[in-house]
Amino acid sequence: MAAPTMYLFINYCVLLMQVTVRDALNQAMDEELERDERVFLLGEEVAQYDGAYKISRGLWKKYGDKRIIDTPITEMGFAGIAVGAAMAGLRPICEFMTFNFSMQAIDQVINSAAKTYYMSAGLQPVPIVFRGPNGASAGVAAQHSQCFAAWYSHCPGLKVVSPWSAEDAKGLLKSAIRDDNPVVFLENELMYGVPFEMSEEAQSKDFIIPIGKAKIERQGNHVTLVSHSRMVSLCLDAAAVLAKEGIECEVINMRTIRPLDAEAIETSIMKTNHLITVEGGWPQFGVGAEILGRIMEGPAFNYLDAPAVRVTGVDIPMPYAKILEDNSIPQIKDIIFSVKKTLNV
Repeated sequence: MAAPTMYLFINYCVLLMQVTVRDALNQAMDEELERDERVFLLGEEVAQYDGAYKISRGLWKKYGDKRIIDTPITEMGFAGIAVGAAMAGLRPICEFMTFNFSMQAIDQVINSAAKTYYMSAGLQPVPIVFRGPNGASAGVAAQHSQCFAAWYSHCPGLKVVSPWSAEDAKGLLKSAIRDDNPVVFLENELMYGVPFEMSEEAQSKDFIIPIGKAKIERQGNHVTLVSHSRMVSLCLDAAAVLAKEGIECEVINMRTIRPLDAEAIETSIMKTNHLITVEGGWPQFGVGAEILGRIMEGPAFNYLDAPAVRVTGVDIPMPYAKILEDNSIPQIKDIIFSVKKTLNV
């Protein structure tokens, strides 16, 4: 390889670095802890153990006991402490080992955090981030596999974020930490170790992604696929298979569940004339149901050439057996089947 070509290749590698979602989340917290002394992290095993999923690796050694705080297994207790700290002017990051355990603290999240800014007529902000893994993992059965995107996005006063890529994770977490509203930040355990290319811009300490803006991950003109978190990967994989058959899917990564970027979805439907939503959660009153309702009531409905369709998890508690688990959450083949059925091909 000639020297100039090698130089360009090295520079390209620097501009597009491979970063896992885990490391992107770690970078975001590290940068915000450094930037603002009011920011602190608390939760189970976040300090000396470096986090149950190693998201907070190295932060305790760098910032010490006052900024990175290990708590007992008492979600209602430490969530309440975090909400009180936010009301007192700090900016806590409250980690749940899994959002399934946030049910222990839902009174603090909804009644104490979400409603206070409104009930105080804007006098008492509650700048707090509740974060941790959400949705199905692998082999952890029903009590550890719910998706809480619909649960929390039902509640006014909360912002609900569900990132997919490393760039999403970093940019959106930084925005969430800086926001004066309580933010529920729904990660996915199966995405933590997945590497993504991150641009030079995303590697900057000033990089943020505005909450409430979806992103088109793949352009297409035959059908719109809308999803969030890990399901974006499945949509992209399905789109790659369908492209070989001449079917071009537009894949929208929601990134934020509340506020919902309905405009981005409507604009896409006006181009493709078809809509399929894909999510790992249950169908009844789910994220897809809300999107279909919004489209039915809005201007994009008249552009649909076929009924909008939902691809969701099965309406049962998650089974433990792997073969049953695989049949309980969307697979690539389910998305392909729905696309072909919608397009009548």
